[in-house]
Amino acid sequence: MSDAELRLLETDDLVHANTGEPNFNESAYYNFFDPRLRVGGFVRLGNRPNEGYAEMTTCFYLPDGRVGFMFKRPSITSNERHDAGGLHFDVRTPFVEHRITYAGNACLLVDPLQMAEPRDAFAKNPHVPVNLDVRWLGLSPGYGGELRRRDGDRWVSAGAERPGQEFAKGHLEQHGKAVGTLMIAGERFDLDAPGLRDHSWGPRYWQAPKYYRWLTMSFGEDLGAVPLLTVNRDGSEVHAGYVYRRGKPNERIVRTEIETELVGLQQLHDRIRVRATTASGVTIAISGTVLSMIPLRNRREGKVTRIAEGMTEWRWGERVGYGLSEYLDHLVD
Repeated sequence: MSDAELRLLETDDLVHANTGEPNFNESAYYNFFDPRLRVGGFVRLGNRPNEGYAEMTTCFYLPDGRVGFMFKRPSITSNERHDAGGLHFDVRTPFVEHRITYAGNACLLVDPLQMAEPRDAFAKNPHVPVNLDVRWLGLSPGYGGELRRRDGDRWVSAGAERPGQEFAKGHLEQHGKAVGTLMIAGERFDLDAPGLRDHSWGPRYWQAPKYYRWLTMSFGEDLGAVPLLTVNRDGSEVHAGYVYRRGKPNERIVRTEIETELVGLQQLHDRIRVRATTASGVTIAISGTVLSMIPLRNRREGKVTRIAEGMTEWRWGERVGYGLSEYLDHLVD
């Protein structure tokens, strides 16, 4: 619609109305890495109330290369909150402070690549207790929103996706940091860990795009970037993301070019070179080296989608940062 625009509302940081699609999803995700301790991770809850379950993921990267991972589909009946499988998110003040807690277990992997075959990995590796309790403090302004138009004194949705290609009708991202404690296998880590979070709502199929490359980068509390390149099934490209500089508005990324070196039998990403051009016409060059990798997967109707999660060290000029490089691909051979 000609009068529609991408608009982010303060209420977008809360849960949205269930719009009734069979694959309606509302997910919240947080990642973080403490460069002093060399400890990081990510947690995610994706509510699928019309399918009767949530997707619950916790993943923690430890200094010695081990990864603690857990995935469950706990039963839910509504989209009133993100609270399932021992993982809980509480929005205390939108875009300012959240609280994240997890009390449960993790499969502790000396070789995280074993998670390419999750049944075997869960059976052959020990399961250890985990307790996470952190405050998430926003650093950047929120970025994103939903395609909306004005209707009197309120904004109403104007977005729609083609059937079978739904991934996120609305989406926001924000740089921040996790401050608190992680206990895993009896070891305690006191975290002060910059990172990035996202929040998506609307129908979702993981199989909708042909592939994507989502690169989250935090260079401390004053600088960050999140280039995203999505290639659709018809071959069209979507370039998105933003650059965060403290004290300035987020700057939109309009084009991302990525070169990737793959390694191993699974052909997983290992070294990355990024050229991201912002709306002002400035092109930034950033290189990345994966520190620790775990390959995850999603199945639907016989199709296997791999979501490879690499905790990555990034270099932007003289600045060194950390974050997740997430590559989604479909395994067809």
